Amino acid sequence: MKQKWDERYKDQEFAYGKEPNVFFKEWLIKYDPGSILMPADGEGRNGVFAAQLGWQVTSFDQSKEGQAKALQLAWEKNVTLMYEVGDFENLAFEKDSFDVIGLIYAHFPAEKKSAFHQKLSNYLKPGGLVIFEAFSKSHLTFREANPRIGGPNKLEDLFSEEELQDDFKNFEVLKLEEEEILLNEGKYHNGKGSVIRFVGRKRG
Repeated sequence: MKQKWDERYKDQEFAYGKEPNVFFKEWLIKYDPGSILMPADGEGRNGVFAAQLGWQVTSFDQSKEGQAKALQLAWEKNVTLMYEVGDFENLAFEKDSFDVIGLIYAHFPAEKKSAFHQKLSNYLKPGGLVIFEAFSKSHLTFREANPRIGGPNKLEDLFSEEELQDDFKNFEVLKLEEEEILLNEGKYHNGKGSVIRFVGRKRG
């Protein structure tokens, strides 16, 4: 999997563009800057956007090529972000370290995604937010019709509302919906797809 992302990100063109995800942007601008963790931040479009708003950003990904592109983008935008590279299993922060966790198309392996979500929850301060967008289980139909929309090709790697409710039990749900949207994010997210959008506030 790491090789796949290194291959994708080593091109000069940004695979998903340089602009932040629309849903992530819409929610993040509502809050005063603090500390934010961005797992699977890839080429950094979302982490860099958060840094432009004044957030203290920690990004994480398994791809060194993604890190290089993210730091390039941060330099272009005259901001800084801390960007770690490695396997998610090795991600380790202090409990209650972050005000927000941004999970934007962070499709972890099916057998690990719930455990990863729970691990991430421990890093979030009480009252902190998770902002999440990823492809839903209904997305496979769209992917078959248009491979350029991107996303996993296995049902178990996609999400349902029920999974999110279960993974983030200790959260007040501010938004949880499955939506059909039109994506225009670089080369690999183009066209109509089905996503789960979730915003939750961690209970104290």
